[in-house]
Amino acid sequence: MTSKKSSLGRGCFFYIYSIMEASFYTPDQSNLLPDQPGVYKYYNSENELIYVGKAKSLKKRVASYFTKTIGLNYKTKKMVKEIRRIEITIVDSEFDALLLENNLIKKTQPRYNILLKDDKTYPYLLLTKEPFPRIYPTRKMIQGKGIYYGPFASIRGMNNVLELIRSLFTIRTCKLDLNPYKIGEQKYKVCLEYHLGNCLGPCEGLQGEPDYLNEIEQAKNILKGNLGVPKAYFKHQMLKYAEMMAFEKAQFFKDKMELLEKYQAKSLVTSPSILDLDVFAIETDEKSAYVNFLKIKRGAIILTKTVELKKKLDETDTELLLTAIVRLRDQFQSDAQEILVNIDFEEEFEGLNITVPKIGDKKKLVELSLKNAKFYKKEKALASGEVQDKKFRVLKQLQSDLSLKELPDHIECFDNSNIHGTNPVASMVCFLNGKPAVKEYRHYHIKTVEGPDDFASMTEVVGRRYKRLLEEAKTLPKLIVIDGGKGQLSSSVEALKQLGIYGKIPIIGIAKRLEEIYFPEDQYPLHIDKKSESLRLLQRIRDEAHRFAITFHRDLRSKQALGSSLTEIEGIGPETAEKLLKQFKSVKKIKEASVESLEAVIGKSKADKLIQSFKDIKKAGD
Repeated sequence: MTSKKSSLGRGCFFYIYSIMEASFYTPDQSNLLPDQPGVYKYYNSENELIYVGKAKSLKKRVASYFTKTIGLNYKTKKMVKEIRRIEITIVDSEFDALLLENNLIKKTQPRYNILLKDDKTYPYLLLTKEPFPRIYPTRKMIQGKGIYYGPFASIRGMNNVLELIRSLFTIRTCKLDLNPYKIGEQKYKVCLEYHLGNCLGPCEGLQGEPDYLNEIEQAKNILKGNLGVPKAYFKHQMLKYAEMMAFEKAQFFKDKMELLEKYQAKSLVTSPSILDLDVFAIETDEKSAYVNFLKIKRGAIILTKTVELKKKLDETDTELLLTAIVRLRDQFQSDAQEILVNIDFEEEFEGLNITVPKIGDKKKLVELSLKNAKFYKKEKALASGEVQDKKFRVLKQLQSDLSLKELPDHIECFDNSNIHGTNPVASMVCFLNGKPAVKEYRHYHIKTVEGPDDFASMTEVVGRRYKRLLEEAKTLPKLIVIDGGKGQLSSSVEALKQLGIYGKIPIIGIAKRLEEIYFPEDQYPLHIDKKSESLRLLQRIRDEAHRFAITFHRDLRSKQALGSSLTEIEGIGPETAEKLLKQFKSVKKIKEASVESLEAVIGKSKADKLIQSFKDIKKAGD
């Protein structure tokens, strides 16, 4: 067996192993395994890899699964029953086993192994490999295209770095192929970026490549997190030009130095004595572990990330944390020699300097990391275990804003629709627990009102709605919302008084123009904060009622227009036209219908007249 060491990112390693003879065992042969560090793989009867583990002693660790019957949890016992074949790889140290295990799990993702719940594709900044290199964000890593810096845990953090670089240096953003031949042949012209001072025009040969590459070198230091190098460079340039009495140029570099200092101040600077290190803290519950990672570079936090690990086989906190340490350092390419954690490890790992600080700034960093892990755990609990509280949060806010006695988990809203008094209709929409209950929506034809009288129409539909609910002994809403101001609200109140239920159901009106909330018998409206979730809910309910009414009105007018074209046919009246449209939905489909299907709806005599009329219209058109 031989092993080869290869670099992965910056300072992380994985191992490629070649085994002359495959080291395969059955569960009964577990006592024959070597007493050496390594990685073991369990396969089931279908030759599927179900678990990958590491061990300081392969013999002791693997044998424990089959000889130890007490203390194993249900999931572990279930896995053991599935094992049919064991494959091992011997390595030089437990740390080597840890790295190999990590890479095998990432590649194969066995179902009994701990997996990081994080499927994001993180962004990088790419420094291209071309004449006059560019720096731009990307999520795809293509070998040979250039140097990738990152990944960044957030788009915002990446954009802050990119914005800083573009503020400090004149690096081109165009995609032109700036090889010496094309520049010499004057193939290109400077763009707006040149005139804005963001680029010095290398495309026209106005900036030489050595000068451009000098700026790229300074930008690379920022991408690596080494802010001290460009800061020292700007200071040196400032002093140099000041001595030469070139004060404008000196001020130019002073501004850049101050910009860099301002950016550095935004990072949480820990202590000048702390250089590069990684901080990890773990917080667990019965099913998961939450691990926060702080990456410290030259005394400043340059990256923070929290992940969730689902427990699979009743793993200990140290096992879970160790898994997270290896994977997060690998993912974010950390080469820090020192690692701070919040729990003690039972054993030491050669190659990992893991400590639990007791005092000072390092202890404060671990406390900060733990605070982030606990916050993430709390957020997850709110998002899953306390969904009900989250669902009712807006309703509780609405209850408070409107001073309601009960939670408004059943809201009904009314709206009218008519154009110049034609086809007056109304709609009622229903929201249960803050969500639309579409099956409870209702349309109303206005029956007792002539002309465009919104007030009288509102009295009619509100009265009809709650008269029916009372007759059918159905539940009344906890809040009635009227789309309109004082007039529509007063009309609705009148309907409730006639039914004897005024005062039993809270009722409000919402005016569109200023989003004012009106209460009965109160001349002053209520103004809810425009950013309030409760107002947004009321607006959503009001808009839904308006949409539902408008749609109904539009469909009605469309149907009437279609119906009028049918009623012009001799022998076809409004009732017959309505039957046809109800059955076939459109005049076009009526024309395409068979004689038999038409006869089934309106009878043979009317069907014959209809078909003959369509033939006459077609003949006249020809």
